[in-house]
Amino acid sequence: MSTNDEGTASSQPDLESALAGLTTPAPVDFGLRVLRHVGVSPQRYDQYVYLQTDAGGLYVAFSPLAVTGAALEAMVVSAEMFEEVHWSRTRRTAIRATTPFPGLRPALRTGRTKALPIDLRGLDEEQRAVLEAVRTVPRGQLRPVGWIAREAGVASAGEAAVVAALAANPVTLLVPCHRITYEDGSPCDAAYLPATGRALRAAEDIDMERLAALAGRNVVLLGSATTHIYCHPTCAHARRITPPHQRPFHSPSEARRAGYRACRSCRPLTV
Repeated sequence: MSTNDEGTASSQPDLESALAGLTTPAPVDFGLRVLRHVGVSPQRYDQYVYLQTDAGGLYVAFSPLAVTGAALEAMVVSAEMFEEVHWSRTRRTAIRATTPFPGLRPALRTGRTKALPIDLRGLDEEQRAVLEAVRTVPRGQLRPVGWIAREAGVASAGEAAVVAALAANPVTLLVPCHRITYEDGSPCDAAYLPATGRALRAAEDIDMERLAALAGRNVVLLGSATTHIYCHPTCAHARRITPPHQRPFHSPSEARRAGYRACRSCRPLTV
């Protein structure tokens, strides 16, 4: 059977389609499998996974010992960009994996990340102290920057230093900066886009409208007329105070003058 140029040209796309059907995409963790096959030590690189959260996709990198970085998909656009950002910060290659770091999924599901090993060695001592203080804020609660400064032992550095440390957070979401506010109760979303911070707080059932109403009256603390204890408004104890027994305070000194003492759970400022 003879063919002409026209026939050859018409059959070429069919051949390409047939060949394309013989190929399959490489597994997501193909690079990791290669490294393991050739015997490269896991100590020489980081792995990372992609997980879904209430604020969208999250890339999380980790060494054999700790989480080493995390970024929301909205912040890095693609896996390749996350790999580049991680390399520029840590000088460690991040290889895609399918199995997350032990305890990572429960930490994301519950919002309790304090026990998760996180490597913050790329930051200076002051920044590490601030972010470790942020990790102690419970799910569903907020703390002001002044509280963080006290807990971190950097009160003399001022608000700007705390905000700068929040902005430098290399472990998005796992160090929950969305739980930090300015002293007037407004969100301090130095590490997030405003929409991201709102989504994360909403997922934790934090009633920002109620807090904004309190802030509009310059109320930063709530006391219980029954126990004579004052708390941050989002403290678990404060949320149980019934409206008739709530006593609003504009400052810790005002609460103390009224005969109230600080909550031992949320440990509000006392000056």
